[in-house]
Amino acid sequence: MTSRDAQGDAPGKVTELPPGLAPAVILVEPQLAENIGMTARAMANFGLSELRLVNPKNGWPKKGVREAASGATHVLDRATLFGSVAEAIADCHYVLATTARERGQMKRVFAPEEAMGEIVGRVGQRTAVMFGRERAGLTNDEVSLADAIVTFPVSPDFPSLNLAQAVLLVGYAWRQASGRARLPFSGELLTPPATREALLALFGSLEAALDMAGFYPPEKRDIIARNMRDMLHRMALTEQDVRTFRGALRALTRKGA
Repeated sequence: MTSRDAQGDAPGKVTELPPGLAPAVILVEPQLAENIGMTARAMANFGLSELRLVNPKNGWPKKGVREAASGATHVLDRATLFGSVAEAIADCHYVLATTARERGQMKRVFAPEEAMGEIVGRVGQRTAVMFGRERAGLTNDEVSLADAIVTFPVSPDFPSLNLAQAVLLVGYAWRQASGRARLPFSGELLTPPATREALLALFGSLEAALDMAGFYPPEKRDIIARNMRDMLHRMALTEQDVRTFRGALRALTRKGA
């Protein structure tokens, strides 16, 4: 079957994404609308946008799939349909198959982090990760079409993952491997680290203020001062941090004067 736009029956082209940047996600015979929608959401969370569906059970589109996507409808809108795994991976240079079971095949087996490192290193190549059916996963023949296997270090007491969970783990690993994993509110330095000159000036201001307040026992002054300098070093202060501290010290010493 020729690939089709997933929201209708009109013939469509495979989504054009810059090769080597992000893998396509291939769901093989997914059954539940909720799983497909939550997969789209997981993909969008980590910047994956190319979804390929191989023979979704009971037709397509499915009722409730857009609601389950929780706003990630752009992934669903760009999805493409295929009649077989072979057709879904025909344009790919490198394909990974996800499985939780030993398949007895002579393939390399990667954890998600290693697998996505392989993907990121294939600049200029189109890549894909295949995910199997909710109940049975991928068949051995389908796995045999892949270059390598991705598996997850789950507890052997409960190894089952649903589709969206597996896609989420792969998406997270890809974002980490591709250098895109910058937290939106990570406390990233907004000003440069403080220079030694600025830190020494802060030490001087702080120690002078503490001397005036009678903080130091005379016999322990040097030891305490050095310990406090070490505390401030561990804080990895920025230039702005130093300015704030020195401003606070000036305010305190003026008030106490």
